Amino acid sequence: MMTDTIADMLTRIRNAQMAGLGGLELPYSKTKLALAEILKTEGYLSNVTRIEAKPQDKISIDLMYHGKRPAIQHIKRESTPGHRMYRGAGELPKVLNGYGIAIVSTSQGMMTNVEAQKRGIGGEIICSVY
Repeated sequence: MMTDTIADMLTRIRNAQMAGLGGLELPYSKTKLALAEILKTEGYLSNVTRIEAKPQDKISIDLMYHGKRPAIQHIKRESTPGHRMYRGAGELPKVLNGYGIAIVSTSQGMMTNVEAQKRGIGGEIICSVY
């Protein structure tokens, strides 16, 4: 039984990029789809689609590369089930001095740290990416 599905998703993305794969599939959940959509919007993934299948739907992710270098240089899970990290709007981290993003789960859905600061809301810091 897996307790941290988001850490599993991030590890699958990291491993697929290290292997030079074009894409990967993982089990569907609303949280993972929202996280992948943010990574796509921010330019770290080229495509994200939901595949309906039995017994469980899947998420297909196409990875992005710049030449032979992966678009995601670093992806790290910040808040874990054993150690949750909640921050207010003024305490949200800057990743790589603003060049990277932190994905935050707020009461208004998942968003980047920059968007959460603009809206003036805090939340749980899911991961950091650059």
